[in-house]
Amino acid sequence: MSWQEDYRRKVVSIEDAAKLVQSGDMVVTALGVGACSPDIYNAILDRHEELEDVVISDTVQLRPCKLYDPDFMAQIDGRINHAPAFGMITIRKMHRAFLSDFFPAATSDAGDKYAETANVFIVMVTPPNKQGYVNLGLTNFYTPRAIREGRERGNLRIAIAEVNDQMPVIFGDNWLHISEFDYFVENSTPLPVSQRGQAKETEKAIGQYVLELINDGDTIQMGLGGISETVVGGLEGKHDLGVISEMLPVGLDQLVAKGIVTNARKKLHKGKTLATFCVGDMNLYRFAEENPTVEFYPAEYTTNPTFLAQHDNLIAMNSAIMVDFSGQINSEGVGHRQISGSGGQLDFMLGAYWSKGGKGITLLTSTQKQSDGSIISSIVPELPPGSPVTVPRTFADYVISEYGIARLKYKTRRQRAAELIAIAHPDLRGELRNSLRKNFYPAQNS
Repeated sequence: MSWQEDYRRKVVSIEDAAKLVQSGDMVVTALGVGACSPDIYNAILDRHEELEDVVISDTVQLRPCKLYDPDFMAQIDGRINHAPAFGMITIRKMHRAFLSDFFPAATSDAGDKYAETANVFIVMVTPPNKQGYVNLGLTNFYTPRAIREGRERGNLRIAIAEVNDQMPVIFGDNWLHISEFDYFVENSTPLPVSQRGQAKETEKAIGQYVLELINDGDTIQMGLGGISETVVGGLEGKHDLGVISEMLPVGLDQLVAKGIVTNARKKLHKGKTLATFCVGDMNLYRFAEENPTVEFYPAEYTTNPTFLAQHDNLIAMNSAIMVDFSGQINSEGVGHRQISGSGGQLDFMLGAYWSKGGKGITLLTSTQKQSDGSIISSIVPELPPGSPVTVPRTFADYVISEYGIARLKYKTRRQRAAELIAIAHPDLRGELRNSLRKNFYPAQNS
């Protein structure tokens, strides 16, 4: 049988694809743009009366659908539930209502964890090429490992590819053969885009401090969020930067056009920007499409800390929710309320920590606004009970707020606390100093 015949034999409708899900299944979709369309999600959810104990796990939710509707999901609780590995603003209401569970996974090990747990895997791909390979387009991440190792371990029952002719081809280790899938759904749908909004004054201030730590020839990694993207907009005047990142940086096309990013000084993959997924606007998608200088690889390769550490002067930049006096970094949630996830933050912090000349930078605004309009400090004596630690204090390095830079790496607990208080909101520093004396200098209070 030719691959063309095999492909046609495997094409099914959206409704028939949804019928492949069985009670008790863990249904996993690819990350971000690579996830399936709302059409497939909703077709599965429409079967809730005949299913039970089904869990759907996704990451970086970009396409609104009933899966993220708290009112709907509350009605089918126990039949179909949601357990993301990383949450965006699209599912904040689900987390606040405790209707989304959480699947703990880092970028580097997500493929392994889904290979062990996924019974059904769904990914959006390009149409097959002349050799019978589909391209994973804008999301590689955990997809190859989850499918291939899931088969080897005997856990994955069904792999479904949603074929979208609007998905761009991205070079790198970003191809799967049609023989690796059980079913195909052909569905042409627009790609979700993310526009960079107007930077806030606090984000601009943080960005200016970050730029002080970036030198010509450094290799940079950018995380999700307004602060990280603001830094990209301020790199004017830098030269020969390299990029190895979890996410293709927003604005990369402009940085390359201006000669700011050349990847010329990288020891590995010289001349290439490496990433494992992309979320951005159509300009960025068009820039990455069939571009020999942009390559996507599986996340366990691009975010392996030992691989990252081989890049000298690696600058890792990621946002946080709060940091405690000892340097514990929380980027995931407050108490038991989940907000996002760990993503590749620890992977890149370790890589930068071990990199010659590397810098691991944590970005946070000094305060958070409460519902009543009051502010609380993002720099705290201790994390609220139940709050996760994304980066252990052992690997904390730079912390930047709109009030300055704190260097923690070579400091004691007391010194770290003093450094952090110095970049806290001025109106809250007195309260923080009182807490420092009470908790770190108890002998002086006796």
